[in-house]
Amino acid sequence: MNSNRESLSLIEKTKEHIELIAALTAGLILLLAWRMDSIGLETAAIISYIAAYAIGGFAKAKEGITETVKTRQLNVEILMILAAIGSAIIGYWVEGAILIFIFAVSGALETYAMNKSHREISALMELQPEEAWLVRGAFEPIKVPVSELKLGDHVLVKPGERIPVDGVIFKGHSTIDEAAITGESMPVTKETGNQVFAGTVNLNGALTIEMTKRNDETLFQKIITLVQSAQSEKSPSQQFIERFEGIYVKGVLVTVGLMLFLPHYVVGWDWSTTFYRAMVLLVVASPCALVASVMPATLAAISNGARNGILFKGGVHLEHFGHLKALAVDKTGTLTEGKPVVTDFLVRDQITTEEALAILATIEDQSTHPLAEAISRYADTFHITRSRNVTIQDIPGHGLEATVDDVQYKVGKPEFIGRDEAEQFADGALNRLASEGKTVIFIRDKSGILAAAALKDTVREEAKTAISALQELGIRVVMLTGDNKHTASVIAHEAGVNDFVAECLPETKVDYIKQYNEQYNYVGMVGDGINDAPALATASVGIAMGGGTDVALETADVVLMKNNLSKIAYAVRMSRKMQRIVKQNMFFSIAVIILLIISNFFQAINLPLGVIGHEGSTILVILNGLRMLRNM
Repeated sequence: MNSNRESLSLIEKTKEHIELIAALTAGLILLLAWRMDSIGLETAAIISYIAAYAIGGFAKAKEGITETVKTRQLNVEILMILAAIGSAIIGYWVEGAILIFIFAVSGALETYAMNKSHREISALMELQPEEAWLVRGAFEPIKVPVSELKLGDHVLVKPGERIPVDGVIFKGHSTIDEAAITGESMPVTKETGNQVFAGTVNLNGALTIEMTKRNDETLFQKIITLVQSAQSEKSPSQQFIERFEGIYVKGVLVTVGLMLFLPHYVVGWDWSTTFYRAMVLLVVASPCALVASVMPATLAAISNGARNGILFKGGVHLEHFGHLKALAVDKTGTLTEGKPVVTDFLVRDQITTEEALAILATIEDQSTHPLAEAISRYADTFHITRSRNVTIQDIPGHGLEATVDDVQYKVGKPEFIGRDEAEQFADGALNRLASEGKTVIFIRDKSGILAAAALKDTVREEAKTAISALQELGIRVVMLTGDNKHTASVIAHEAGVNDFVAECLPETKVDYIKQYNEQYNYVGMVGDGINDAPALATASVGIAMGGGTDVALETADVVLMKNNLSKIAYAVRMSRKMQRIVKQNMFFSIAVIILLIISNFFQAINLPLGVIGHEGSTILVILNGLRMLRNM
């Protein structure tokens, strides 16, 4: 069984490198033919040259002819076929074979760039388990194909196994390696109720997971789909090169046609020289290096991004990233943690902190409001014991009325408790805390205000660093939030953004993005919620956080698999480096073509030198593009 797998693996690797194998074989036959030619075995040498032509040139000839028939446009492959045939006709078998050999090697390098990108997909696909342990009641778990699982099914994941589905932990707790999803090497602790993703690794502790998404809707499957679509979508630079290629090739063929007879009459070249120079022109004027200037670099950059948790939905978005002049960011969940925390807890003189917190936590435990949950978490850190004798009534928009151990309490905003009394409590702490951007919740009994809890959505530490890095790259960062102006101002100051807009509704965010588009031309928008989707679609580049909603992920142009804004600065640097490499490639390839064409007219180069100069520049351009595979 193992030997069969090894044989299949060897066959797959051979298929993957077939172009390079063909090119190297053609090179060996070329050397053999050259040796035969040098010792007078002319017929055997010609047969060997023809073999080198066929083996080395088959893949590119097939590609060129197929593409020409499909698009009805001429391409560089056709030029190379004609140049090689022309070289053979005038007796320059060695030069034609060298042309085919180097052209085949450059083609193999381009294929390597494509395969490298595809391998990122294959590696991802291999991480997704095909079978899972299905749990049904008290019966023993049974192994079934993942494709047969249904929503709501319970799946057992043993220590060391990959999680096969997206879901929530129904039973158990463990440490999960989420590197395949987020790119982060640090494992994350998960317990009952936490969300887990297919393709991640359960490091310790058995887990029972309730499946919440179909197999074709998992976050992992979305990653694979995104990278696949990115590979097939071409950047504006690549689209321009491909449009230019067809026109340029026609121009070269017309010029070569004129070159076949005009120099004989105009400058007095003999027919042999005229035909020879036309063949040299056909080789050196071919835009092989120019055509290869963009695609290898783009594919390498997309692979680099995928490896670092940045998924581009196409080359166009990768290219736009480098042009960003402004970035609008949502506050909650993007700049901040998205979960408020208690920062201050003040009590009146006649009661201890523990007693007041026990009463407040007992009441807030009955509510699902984010602020109530934050107070409950805060009480948990002090191991506060709650009373079970509690009843509450929710007063929408104001707070709670509750009875704990037969004592009545009110919990809520200052207006609900009594504004004047709230402002006087704890030496006027309300105004001070509000000026710090905090939300203050009060609890009172019949004797007056018992305690006050100040809560705040804290700014992510990595967000501050990321914003500073973006500003160093010349990008203006603006915070868009639905919060009031005072709270927004405090968060904006803490985060270090250039500007902020408060009290934003979804449609207001869209209006501001449109204004920024007019002002800066290229504007990015970062968000994670359904309310961010319209703005993400309006921006030049919509960027969704991987922990966000499905709507945000589908609307965005770029997805950050971990909620880490520093990845944006990385992506900007990567995009700008790619654009520099593309410009270097284009300038270099055009300069080489011009130099070789001029040298040919002055008869300063021969066909072998023309072949080496032309094909050598193509290989250098591809290798330069493959530098994008390295991390920034």
